[in-house]
Amino acid sequence: MSDQARERAAAIEKTSRTGARRGIPAGIWALGSVSMLMDISSEMIHALLPVYMVAVLGTSILAVGAIEGIAEATASITKVFSGALSDWLGKRKFLAALGYGLAALTKPIFPLASSLDWLVAARFIDRMGKGIRGAPRDALVADIAPPELRGASFGLRQSLDTIGAFVGPVLAIGLMWLTANHFQTVFWISVIPAFLSVALILVAVKEPERPKELRKVRMPLRREELRRLDAAYWRVVAVAAIFTLARFSEAFLVLRAQSIGLPFALVPVVLVLMSLAYSLSAYPVGILSDRMDKMAILIVGLLLLIVADVVLAFATGLFAVGIGVVLWGLHMGFTQGLLSTLVAETAPAELRGTAFGIFNLICGLALLAASIIAGALWDTVGPRGAFLAGAIFAALTVLAFLRMRHMLASPVMPQAKQDQ
Repeated sequence: MSDQARERAAAIEKTSRTGARRGIPAGIWALGSVSMLMDISSEMIHALLPVYMVAVLGTSILAVGAIEGIAEATASITKVFSGALSDWLGKRKFLAALGYGLAALTKPIFPLASSLDWLVAARFIDRMGKGIRGAPRDALVADIAPPELRGASFGLRQSLDTIGAFVGPVLAIGLMWLTANHFQTVFWISVIPAFLSVALILVAVKEPERPKELRKVRMPLRREELRRLDAAYWRVVAVAAIFTLARFSEAFLVLRAQSIGLPFALVPVVLVLMSLAYSLSAYPVGILSDRMDKMAILIVGLLLLIVADVVLAFATGLFAVGIGVVLWGLHMGFTQGLLSTLVAETAPAELRGTAFGIFNLICGLALLAASIIAGALWDTVGPRGAFLAGAIFAALTVLAFLRMRHMLASPVMPQAKQDQ
């Protein structure tokens, strides 16, 4: 080994030791806790809202689907503009807090609403708040996290966020039992963690000073600026889009459990189980991704998805469905935080908000397409055909990843060096 190579290895080892001593910054823990509290609030409502709309307000299933589709599309589109705005302002926390604030303000509308119009308005504003906060928050995580701990930082935030995703439905089930199915009481209680979330981001999250040497961005969505998102970033976006096409909405997990015979009252348990597996795996996988080949971990995530699809396709009982749901949650834990880490590492620091916005929009459209295809297959050939088609597409995606793995190997050292 040459002297230069030894010096480089020693420098990398020193950086790793320094990162280990420093640990994950308090701001990452705070942002993760903010996400967790808001998710507890949102999932307490979302676990019951479809039933409430149909059983109490007399809404049709078609209307419920249309409302959810419009709401999620609104969130995806808003992320692009909020991310770009955070780059233009050079500030992330204000937009993230604004997004959480809007979502919190909608929560009292749900128990007060006496008609579908009010619920549609609340759901629309809630998703707009999600869109406003999403890209700036992820860019803020990248800004706060040390480069050598980015994977662990994104994994931790994702893990805490997903804890909220299973605590919320569990609380909803328990409170519905305690209140004898009184929807409004549960909705009122959900207001509390939402406002705690806003208070926490305002008090506990400190945005780092923008480095003076960092280039100022004038118009983030102009062609000249978008050209600064180089081939490495677009390869990550392409990988994420292909990956997302290989899976579909978690709503199909619920439908699969119902088709096997899960009682309607226990439907939230499916998402609780998935979210538990997701949250327990995201942080350890994030730590692992800082130490080994990220593409290898993504491929493991895809293999978990293939096995989950096959198990769910041939499941004949609720135990088998439970195994498939857990495997699905593990595949999410192996991939979602890692993809965010790759975006942060391949995008220029001054364009991270824009980069996350575009990434989220494209993945959202891919998930919509995958869910439409899965729904069409479910209606024509049944649930087994839908899940087997997902397994086949995921297997083809693994083969594609293996063929172009040399192009996707983390080309991120120059960016990490710039951040240091």
